[in-house]
Amino acid sequence: MSDDTMKAELDRLRQENAALKNKPARGAFSMKVSEKGGLSVYGLGRFPVTLYKEQWNKLLEHSDEIRDFLRDNDAQLKTKE
Repeated sequence: MSDDTMKAELDRLRQENAALKNKPARGAFSMKVSEKGGLSVYGLGRFPVTLYKEQWNKLLEHSDEIRDFLRDNDAQLKTKE
């Protein structure tokens, strides 16, 4: 293997390593825009939660109601450990 080939391979591996280090840890909260233009939220469960902008806005408008419901039904709701 020539020096130039080895240097190119080393550079490629360094870039790949840096990209892997910047990847969020499994289970970490993160967000990205999906291919179809929705907002995908990662880190809540096994799969991302993906909704369009209008759906997120509608959900966020009801955040107080959701919190109240969670509090009122706390005894019936399970917690994932």
